[in-house]
Amino acid sequence: MTTVLEMTDVVVRRNGRNIVDGVTWKVGADERWVVLGPNGAGKTTLLQMADTLLHPTAGTVDILGERLGKTDVFGLRPLIGFASTALGRRIPADETVRNVVMTAAYAVTGRWNEEYESIDERRALRVLEQWQLAHLADRTFGTLSDGERKRVEIARAVMTDPELLLLDEPTASLDLGSREVLLQLLGGFAQSAATPAMVMVTHHVEEIPVGFTHVLLVRDGRAVAQGPLAATLTRENLRATFGIPIAVAEFGGRWVARAESPTPA
Repeated sequence: MTTVLEMTDVVVRRNGRNIVDGVTWKVGADERWVVLGPNGAGKTTLLQMADTLLHPTAGTVDILGERLGKTDVFGLRPLIGFASTALGRRIPADETVRNVVMTAAYAVTGRWNEEYESIDERRALRVLEQWQLAHLADRTFGTLSDGERKRVEIARAVMTDPELLLLDEPTASLDLGSREVLLQLLGGFAQSAATPAMVMVTHHVEEIPVGFTHVLLVRDGRAVAQGPLAATLTRENLRATFGIPIAVAEFGGRWVARAESPTPA
């Protein structure tokens, strides 16, 4: 199996504190990973390294066979799809949905003087259909609901047909209906053989889509446990990650978790 992302003894130090502390982790081309942990655990920092936006203080990061710090990241970035709320904030509110997706071909967030070919527009429209957005192609980004914006951000991330797709809390702030629509789409996408390796950061096991295969649990910048979902997402590992007893169960490919009730005296 081809490895698309490999971190070895990675440390990220800021203001004298390790926000990532000795993480070793490997992602295969046919794997879909969720990174799960409490606030401040280092999840987004791991994703930023995977997207070449941040270099480690120590250790090594290899992305698609290239060593971070020893390769041209501008040549590597088009091979990586990345969706996050922070990136979404940089998208002009008056840009059309069609252009938001299509401008990913030039790695810009708003259309200016770039020249696009008909193949770019056809690709953008296919991606919009895939994420149930075709009817919004001519709407401006600023008029969309939160759920629609999240789907546009993901559609933009897959526009360039990446070899690695990174999603930073794609369901954050969504209401129940919008969350479930997005999770169904992500689940269908994750189960396709044509889909690239995926890494998704979340805080909640309920937000793990069907089709995801592996989990990395992190706390205080360290890897608590990692491996196949069914074997790794356990009561013991969740307690070590979140610090309280948590019961977890799987139903039809989706997961639920809740704090365990105290045992009566």
